[in-house]
Amino acid sequence: MRLAYLFSRYPVISQTFCDTEMLALERAGVELEIFSIHPPHTSSRHGHARRLEAPIHYAPPTRILKLHEEDAKRAGRWPAELIAAHDRKYGVDYKSAVRARNALYFADLFKARGFPHFHVHFANRAAHTGLFIKAISGLPFSISTHGQDYMVDLGNHDLLREICGEAVFIANETEWSTNELRKLCPDSADRMLRVFNGMDLPNFADAAAGTNNEVPRIVSVGRLIEFKGFHHLIAACAKLRDRAVPFACDIIGEGPWRGQFQEAIDAAKLGGCMRLLGALPQEEVFRHIRTADIFALPCTVDRNGASDVFPTVILESMASARPVVSTRIAGVPEQIVDGETGFICTPGDEAGLADALEKLLRSPELRRQFGEAGQRRLRSEFGVDTTVKALLRQYEKHVAPTIAPLARKAGLAILLAEWPTTERHETELRQLADALPGFCTYAFHAGNPPPADWSRTLPHCHFLPDAMVIEGEWQQEGDLRHRIETWRADLGGKVATEEVLRHARYALYLRTWVARDSIRHIHAASSREMLTAWILRRLCGVTISGGIEDDPHIHHDTLSRIARDFSGLRVQSAKIAGRLASLEEPCPFTTPQRGRNFDSQWIAKLGGWSAV
Repeated sequence: MRLAYLFSRYPVISQTFCDTEMLALERAGVELEIFSIHPPHTSSRHGHARRLEAPIHYAPPTRILKLHEEDAKRAGRWPAELIAAHDRKYGVDYKSAVRARNALYFADLFKARGFPHFHVHFANRAAHTGLFIKAISGLPFSISTHGQDYMVDLGNHDLLREICGEAVFIANETEWSTNELRKLCPDSADRMLRVFNGMDLPNFADAAAGTNNEVPRIVSVGRLIEFKGFHHLIAACAKLRDRAVPFACDIIGEGPWRGQFQEAIDAAKLGGCMRLLGALPQEEVFRHIRTADIFALPCTVDRNGASDVFPTVILESMASARPVVSTRIAGVPEQIVDGETGFICTPGDEAGLADALEKLLRSPELRRQFGEAGQRRLRSEFGVDTTVKALLRQYEKHVAPTIAPLARKAGLAILLAEWPTTERHETELRQLADALPGFCTYAFHAGNPPPADWSRTLPHCHFLPDAMVIEGEWQQEGDLRHRIETWRADLGGKVATEEVLRHARYALYLRTWVARDSIRHIHAASSREMLTAWILRRLCGVTISGGIEDDPHIHHDTLSRIARDFSGLRVQSAKIAGRLASLEEPCPFTTPQRGRNFDSQWIAKLGGWSAV
């Protein structure tokens, strides 16, 4: 079974349940690919994300999407009537033209990748885009809802009803949200089901109840926003201090309310026993939970009506055999058994919250009993390999079997610092489109404006994603990163370290594209791309060539050091050609550049080097 998963933004560090679900689907034999409309906000990645085999595809820059829009309008594929209808029904603030533009790109990509179905996580603007994808391509889709997405983020119940009406099924993370959504969308009620966010149990195999903290420690985790209720936890901790109950409390997370939470801690004189630790990697969060005595999350409803629905961190705490204190909000009572695995308080009841915490703080035995009971409940009800079965049944029912398309064998990749590029490089790309039509172009950035006949070269272009995506990949690949950093010494002292690291990041990300497209040869269009090509040669074992302009963007000493690794160079300057020829190990094939065109000899060379 093959599935496309569409996100508005991926990855989001607080949405680990999505990764857990996709890992379970991969273990069950589902072939997944991830598609994200927007890049992530940060470069932080959880360690388990590296276990996902699914490649991630990002939408290209907006100016490139607008070119696809122009092409669709010429071809009669632009859904103008649907856009106008959505503008009338939902208002221009819902940016239907933007949804359509994104949908065109992903619809074509889903078709090219041979997917018979796509699934949208969250009933938000990505689900709105899903409506347009279906209208453009005819591909069916399903959605998962999570509460705040349809309650707040989407912001329109009529649009929600249209989304649910078009989806083949709607998976909701709790019974509470399933019932709420059935009330809002009664015509789609028979296609709704509950699918708990599941936990990857092996991550918690060594977790045991009980701790040895001399002063019992409370931990809480979440974004520093209103509906997490941390202001109520701070007030409850002040009551515990006034009752002379020994405790320490750490809150892990970052967000816009950090300042006022810190002010509340300072005003209550809790600085000696209560800390805001900021955002931490998932592994560090797990360590803090496992070494705590109690987990507390006093959820509430904020002034916009938003709230937690099914906090994953409660399940993580249960998996870690920690007693949980939370509130009677949405799906939280489906997680905690009050008086058996923890305590459920009334939202905003600070005295009741303090009472529940005090009972656990004063009784190590009660903490152990609740922790063990919570861990048993987690294993029986919330293991992801159990919860994902409901999704699998739906996919087996609705997703047609397909075979993945044959991997593209481009053979040749052109590196471009920017597309659209100079007229000379554009002429060369058009020549290659005629002579070697399978080639592809890897562009580092999108430029503006396009040439008059951009439609001939754009189909060959692939754009590196946002720098935050590239940085996340760089940070994850520790071993490769350190290996590349050692190559810095081979370049001498005439190139800035930051320049080397910029090209190293490009190359590290591009290595997967080189494998995907069966690239055998990489041509750097100018000296601006030569360092990336040189690093890719070492990473991937490909051959490389390049073009060098009269005034190269690379120091002659650095050029002399790397030229011997190139199979061929085209140079404009006789002076540069002479310098390269005088090297102890000159480049095997160097030729002067004649005018704006690749000559037949160069095209033949590129074809030979890249033959697959």
